[in-house]
Amino acid sequence: MSTVPTPARDVFTPSQLNTLARDMLESTFGSVWIEGELGNVSRPSSGHLYFTIKDARAQIRCAMFKPKSTWLRFQPREGLHVLGRGRLTLYEARGEYQLVLDHMEEAGEGALRRAFDETKARLAAEGLFDAERKRPLPAFPARIGVITSPSGAAIRDVLSVLARRFPLVEVDVLPVQVQGTGAAPQIVDMLQRAGASERYDVLMLTRGGGSLEDLWSFNEEIVARAVAASPVPVICAVGHETDFCLAEFAADRRAPTPSVAAELLVPNRDDLARRVEAVHRRLHGRQMQVLRDAMQRTDRAALKLNSLRPQAYVQMLCRRQAEAYRRLEAAWQRRIDRERARLRHADAVLRARRPERRLARMRERVAAIANRPQAAIVRRLAHEALRLRGLARSLEAVSPLATVARGYSILRREDGAIVRHVGDVQPGDGLSARVGDGDLALRVEGRTPRD
Repeated sequence: MSTVPTPARDVFTPSQLNTLARDMLESTFGSVWIEGELGNVSRPSSGHLYFTIKDARAQIRCAMFKPKSTWLRFQPREGLHVLGRGRLTLYEARGEYQLVLDHMEEAGEGALRRAFDETKARLAAEGLFDAERKRPLPAFPARIGVITSPSGAAIRDVLSVLARRFPLVEVDVLPVQVQGTGAAPQIVDMLQRAGASERYDVLMLTRGGGSLEDLWSFNEEIVARAVAASPVPVICAVGHETDFCLAEFAADRRAPTPSVAAELLVPNRDDLARRVEAVHRRLHGRQMQVLRDAMQRTDRAALKLNSLRPQAYVQMLCRRQAEAYRRLEAAWQRRIDRERARLRHADAVLRARRPERRLARMRERVAAIANRPQAAIVRRLAHEALRLRGLARSLEAVSPLATVARGYSILRREDGAIVRHVGDVQPGDGLSARVGDGDLALRVEGRTPRD
């Protein structure tokens, strides 16, 4: 029976096999990139860094030797998402396959967050976010420019709030891309164009919520600088209440949401109506007080009537009445002119929106206001004229001239003194007698006193 020769066998020791496997790995794979989650992070006293990088189904052992492990710009920790570059090898002593990294950085949002913090610190050091450089928003803006995506939910919320609170304001939607490549340059260009146009009283920069990556256009340094350099005040509302971006820090005012930004920009028309009504009540009260003061002054002047000559007092009252009438008429005319000017402005604004019913009501109100002061002046003048005629009649009744007109006369000596007694004259003295229609020259022939 013949014997079949046994083929020669290659027999390896463990160290030989591991060396061969290591050489194959290192020659087959060059530098590789890997992304995943850190696990089992440890840093012994040697300064080397050991960890695993894993995904949902597998993990790989990794090492990062000193000094490269000390050059990391972040602190490695469990669960951190990282991006690394290294070479595949095999640790022969244990036969463990591993990846030796020479570079590692935070991946995704972690890297963005680090870039955000670095840029924020640098711009803050320049004073770009200082409160002293922020300008107040206008109380009653006539035209607002909203820089946002025309198809987003944010612009619908903003337009709804503005229309509800202050429908007279004009709103221009300035369309831009709000995320992705090219969004930041578009935002900067629109900010510059809107500021240079001098059309707007205030600008709103806004968009809805999203991830940090979605909102990143508003964290670009060029956008923050453009917001700070805008010649027009800027309010910024990006994302939700918990979202913050560099554009908001650079803006003159930050709002937590687009809707809140719209509320901060315009007053509430109901509040304005209440304020106008309060001003009207105060004005009416002031007018009544002025009239009461005028009546009191008239009464005090009447008390002085007996101490003055009737004709001079009547003339003084007439002058005062004419002056008071002139001032009152001028004041009312100024007020009417102001009201008419305001109404002409409101009419121009409202005509653009064609509010026919409201315009008709305003015209009726103007007509009522215009007629009211004239009627009040006429009634007051009639009342004062009636009072003056009564005072004139009273003075006429006690006037010495009226007594002379009834047949009496007034005797005066040549020195002008009135003769009241027989002893006031001597025979031969010249006298003048005032009668109803003139004066008589007399001479005393004698005197006969009555006992």
